[in-house]
Amino acid sequence: MRKKFLSLLASAALAVALPAAAQDKPLAGKSITVLMPSPQGPDIASAFEAETGIHVDLQTLSWDDIRPKLVTALVAGTAPADVTEFDWSWTGQFAAADWYMPLNDSVDADTLKDISVAKIFTVDGKLLGIPYTNDFRVMLVNKKHFADAGITEMPKTLEQLEAAAKQIKEKGVATYPIGLPLSATEGASTSWYLLTKAFGGELFDKDFNPLFTKPDSAGYKALAFELKLLKEGLVDPASTGLKDSQINEGMFSQGLTSIMISGEPGRLGQMNDPKQSKVAGQVEAILVPTESGQTRSFGLPEALAIPNVSSNKEAAVAFVKWFTSREFQKKNVANGFLPTRTSALSELNSEGKLNSGDALVAQSKTVEALFPQGTPPWYPQFSSGVNTAINSAAKDQMTVDQAVESIASAAKQAMAQ
Repeated sequence: MRKKFLSLLASAALAVALPAAAQDKPLAGKSITVLMPSPQGPDIASAFEAETGIHVDLQTLSWDDIRPKLVTALVAGTAPADVTEFDWSWTGQFAAADWYMPLNDSVDADTLKDISVAKIFTVDGKLLGIPYTNDFRVMLVNKKHFADAGITEMPKTLEQLEAAAKQIKEKGVATYPIGLPLSATEGASTSWYLLTKAFGGELFDKDFNPLFTKPDSAGYKALAFELKLLKEGLVDPASTGLKDSQINEGMFSQGLTSIMISGEPGRLGQMNDPKQSKVAGQVEAILVPTESGQTRSFGLPEALAIPNVSSNKEAAVAFVKWFTSREFQKKNVANGFLPTRTSALSELNSEGKLNSGDALVAQSKTVEALFPQGTPPWYPQFSSGVNTAINSAAKDQMTVDQAVESIASAAKQAMAQ
């Protein structure tokens, strides 16, 4: 009896001793791999391990290289990582392939309310990814360029935007005031999507019939507007061969352009960092100008997701929850990632820690899904058709009519695959 009693005492003592080592860190000693776009913060893995005891092998690739790696591995039935990048544009395709585990049971209702863009990653009621960066579109401007050109009010309409760009050019402040990617890359597609919204329209109807082929349609007007800016000398002709990142880093951050049509909020920190930019202190975000003057935007959020073939799902869920927590999102803004949590965004703004905070909070409330019906599985093929046609039109190899018909044809072919 004494031995049994002593055994019970020992068990009780062990239970008291366990909280710090085991009960507070129930998954301590586990290891996971995480695949995300570069660059990421240097202390992510160590901070997570210190808090949970879970070791993280954080692997990064350029954004364009991640999707091919994921597809190759998942088609073969192997895990590219336990936690992976999951872009909004992959949602339809990856859902159809049934490659990722639903995360509905991993997050509570308050989290989903706080991260409203999570609905973009929900297909047939299954939440496939938890958004970690709130990549919607604003317009980035060099406020010093505007002031130097004698412009005292920021544009609210597309007509005012064009007039401001002309004035900046005429005053000799910038030779090519507008930054607009026109190469056969994703940046050209997203700029056209934004301008389609700005002209008051959508890309497709509820049955995915194209809405951009007629001259009075928003998509047609958007492409005609882009080509008009190019022909008026407001956009650098070299843009037909440049990615949006090259225009951001090689032109806008160097003071060579004054306006980024499709601006990324996450770049505000970089643009206002003297170590990375020649225009530090001059860049701010403004609400996207539109034809009507009523701003619109759409979201391109990125999420974290867990492949069905991951062998470390419990530890992977812990990482996803930690990385998308309000506390970490507030810290991660220093690395150029705008919080997806409304609470984190509002707190950062009230604390004065958010560049152009009022504009970002206001624009975030207008963010729509690019595809209200849900991102289709054929989006990657469609987008490729979009930017290829835009590039050809910018090079005078197609008319606007031919380009929009080419885009409609690309959509039809993509749907048929």
